[in-house]
Order: sequence, then structure tokens, then C-alpha cells
Amino acid sequence: MAIKQKRVSIRKLEEGMKLGQQIRDATGRVLIQQGTQLEGHYIQYLEEHGINSIIIQEGEEDGPQVQLSDKAKRAVERTRVDDPVKVSLREDVKKRVGEGVQFLFDNTESKNFLETTNNVSEELTRAITKYDAVAIDIAQLKVSDEYTFKHSVDVASLSMIIGKKYGLKRDEIREIGIAGLLHDVGKSKIPKQILNKPDRLTDEEFHQMKFHSLYGYKILEENNGFSVGIKSGVLQHHEKMNGKGYPMSVGGAKIHPFARIISVADVYDALVTERPYKKGFPKKDAIEIIMTMTDDLDMKAMKSFLTSVILYPVDSIVRLSNGEYGKVVENNPDYPLRPKVVATETGAVYDLNNDVHCQSIVIL
Repeated sequence: MAIKQKRVSIRKLEEGMKLGQQIRDATGRVLIQQGTQLEGHYIQYLEEHGINSIIIQEGEEDGPQVQLSDKAKRAVERTRVDDPVKVSLREDVKKRVGEGVQFLFDNTESKNFLETTNNVSEELTRAITKYDAVAIDIAQLKVSDEYTFKHSVDVASLSMIIGKKYGLKRDEIREIGIAGLLHDVGKSKIPKQILNKPDRLTDEEFHQMKFHSLYGYKILEENNGFSVGIKSGVLQHHEKMNGKGYPMSVGGAKIHPFARIISVADVYDALVTERPYKKGFPKKDAIEIIMTMTDDLDMKAMKSFLTSVILYPVDSIVRLSNGEYGKVVENNPDYPLRPKVVATETGAVYDLNNDVHCQSIVIL
């Protein structure tokens, strides 16, 4: 269905309207993505920043309008398997946690830093563990520019779910959530002209940026009460298994499990996030890139990531490389790119991972 758009005065905006353009700041960073459903705090933000009107979408950006044949419906009924319980984070939760993280970044020397951190992380922990979710629909991660602090919320959320599959205990899952929220807190010590630069960093600027994980560790070290795991997750999340990371170029067993997990979540989020100087990778491509990073990432953490993410939720419609449309009926827990699909016209069942006859078929 074609998307109709129109320009609407800020005074006439209503919650539930869908944004038809990107909202950027003065440096060109994306603050609100196109397609975002407007909530009260978004409208308030636009008003406070003197934006008089914006473009909204009047039609839904639906996928292909595909009808299932009777044969396909029977095949779906016969083969459909529900996805595992997935995390669902409300936008108001993400907003509050993100604002809490921003407060922490801005007040690293506060006497209440540890207490505030625990309060901020508690709401995220409740949301992650509420329904004993074991997977996450990565399409629901509302990634935007990392300096809006949503990056930290997304990395923390993803790290906690990966941590479950990795085998972390309940208290450790809470702790890795804290480490994920604070993994970039050291950037508060990086010069603003580098941190907010809208272009790629020079080699010298990137050298300075590399110190942010060390600065973050020192911030936590100065606030008694953070566990070794939390501090290690912050310090080592840019280390690589082959010893070619930073800030200390350690590898293998010297990297704490928290850091190994956060590294995978951080790399994924960085790949899909748009920057003024680069487009974000499609989620499918980002997963494929991560699967190639066997020298950099811990294999157990990578596998835990792959078995935790839902790329094509059951019941979604996809287009196949053989020209057919299909309905996803079952996800493969080890290979999120290769679910089981029923062709919407013929009712043919394509098990993209286990059927050798489907090896050449991919989802487009």
C-alpha cells in the first residue's frame, strides 16, 4: 500500500501519528527515526525545540498484501510453532531508563551515583525478567544515535537476554544489565568536539576515543559498590578474543564473560545504527557480519546472541529469492536467517535450514 504523507502543524499533532521524516539535531545526528509512532514526550520535544510543523504518514507502511491459499492455510496450521517468549519493552520504560542513563553520564561524580544506577537498572531488570523472556525481536529495538542514550538501553537489554542463554545466574543478569547501561559512561570524559563530531574521527581523535572504556572503569572504581564483573564489562567491552582490541589488548580467557557478551550486543547495535556519515546496515546483514567475526568475538557469546534474536517473527510475510512470498511458521533457534516458511500460493513448506533442497533459497 502506498504511503500518503502530509505536513501537519505541531499544534495539531496527536499521539499515535506516525512520523514521515527523520528529526535531526544541528549536527545532523538522527534523534527520532522516520516511521516512529508519536508519543507525548516526542511532541513535547518538538515543541521545545521550536519545530513548527512536521511530515506525518497517513497510510501504514505495510508489507506486501498477500493472501494465503487454502492449501497454504492448511500447511500453516500443520507446521506453525510459536516463537519463544520475547522481551517487550514499552517506549515509556525505555524513555525513563534512557533519561536515567543520561543523568548518570552527566553526574559521574555524584555521591549518589551507585544508588541512582541501581534505581535506573531496576526498572529495566523488571521489564526483562517479568515474563521469563528468552528471546528478543530485534525489530523492536528502536536504535537511534548513541548519544541519545538509547544505545545504552538497547545494549543493556540485548546483553541481558544473551546472558540468559549464556548461562548467567539471575544476579549476574542484573549486573550485566548495569554494565550494559554504563558501558559507555567514560565518554562523559571525552572532549565534546570529538564526541559530537558529525564526521568520521581522525586517527588522533579515535585514539583519544579509545580511552573511554578506561575512563568508565575509573568512574566505577571511584564509586564503591560496583562488582568486579560490572567494572570488567565496562573496561573490556572493546577487547577482542584475538588480543587486538583496546584499551589493554588482552584476549581469550583474560576477557571477562560480561565484556564478551556486551561486545556482541555493542557491535550489533553499532552496525544497525545510522550515523551522519554512514547508513546503518539492515538487521539481516548485521547478523551475517557478526557471524563472520569469529576471531574478534567469543563464540559462546555469539551463539547465545544468534539463539536469542528473532529476525523474522512467526506469522510475518517474507519474500523469497525463488520469487515466492512465504509466511514464517517456525524459527530455527540456531540460525535466525533460516526459518521455516510456507509459500502463500502453493502451500509448499521450505525449511530453509534443514532441507538440502532449500539451500539456494534466501529471504530477500
